[in-house]
Amino acid sequence: MSDPSAVEGVDGVDVGWEDAKAANLANWEERVPLHVEGYGLNSFRDDPAHLSSVVRTDLEMLTPHLPEGSLEGLDLCHLQCHIGTDTVSLARAGAARVVGVDFSPSALTAAAGLADELGVHADWVQGDVLEARALVDAALGEDTLFDVVYTSIGTITWLADLHAWARQIEALLKPGGVFYIRDSHPMMFTLDERRDDLTMAFRYFGDGRPMQWDDASTYVGDGTIAATRTYDYPHALSEVVTVLLEAGLTLEAMHEGRTLPWHFAPRMVEVGDGEFAFPGDEAERVPCTFTLVARKPESPLD
Repeated sequence: MSDPSAVEGVDGVDVGWEDAKAANLANWEERVPLHVEGYGLNSFRDDPAHLSSVVRTDLEMLTPHLPEGSLEGLDLCHLQCHIGTDTVSLARAGAARVVGVDFSPSALTAAAGLADELGVHADWVQGDVLEARALVDAALGEDTLFDVVYTSIGTITWLADLHAWARQIEALLKPGGVFYIRDSHPMMFTLDERRDDLTMAFRYFGDGRPMQWDDASTYVGDGTIAATRTYDYPHALSEVVTVLLEAGLTLEAMHEGRTLPWHFAPRMVEVGDGEFAFPGDEAERVPCTFTLVARKPESPLD
């Protein structure tokens, strides 16, 4: 992996969504073979009951909000599913039908190959998650609705328009259905991860302009990539909550966590099951993740 100290961010760049998305897609396409090697896929092959560490963590907070406290028999749509390890895990956890949506054709090819190898039935839908409802309509039919819409870790910072994102979620859910997100905390993203202390260096509040990065490394696996340019978008926690409420969902639970399932800063320490935390009392000073559970009302009058 490249030297993190060499990575520089440029704040507030003037780039349109289509151009930013194209750059990000080129970057994520190149990540796929590195992640296929680095995600520990043999654990899924060796143990038919194996679930990803992300899904094991998420189920603890998600299942209390589901009928009978389980995914058993439910239809689930996984937004920004990448190479499908979490999607497969959700199917293994009991979901009757799983659909993965992602913008990367190479990621979905890897996901479909993994699912087929493991005997897991899943549907895969390729395209911009901000158009997820129309994409699912085209691929699976306009009457396709879900009991659960799920997204977790490393997702919404790649999206410019969270209002559009929230509208997709509402439109994909059945009445009474549940939306679940766990993601990296926007407060953590204000920190300069290269420093040896907790120094804020980047914006917390979004204004529609992305951060521009040039980085040849990726968060897991060996090797580097050539399409180094990426763009990500600051989104305050209040923005995430507000767009879901404005889309018509009701908030049922919220949590902020002290650990993270990827190595954000070099000085973070591994604390077990692939989770990382800031050292010592720093773990009590900055949240690493946030989790939200929201529900679509049974009817517009609810």
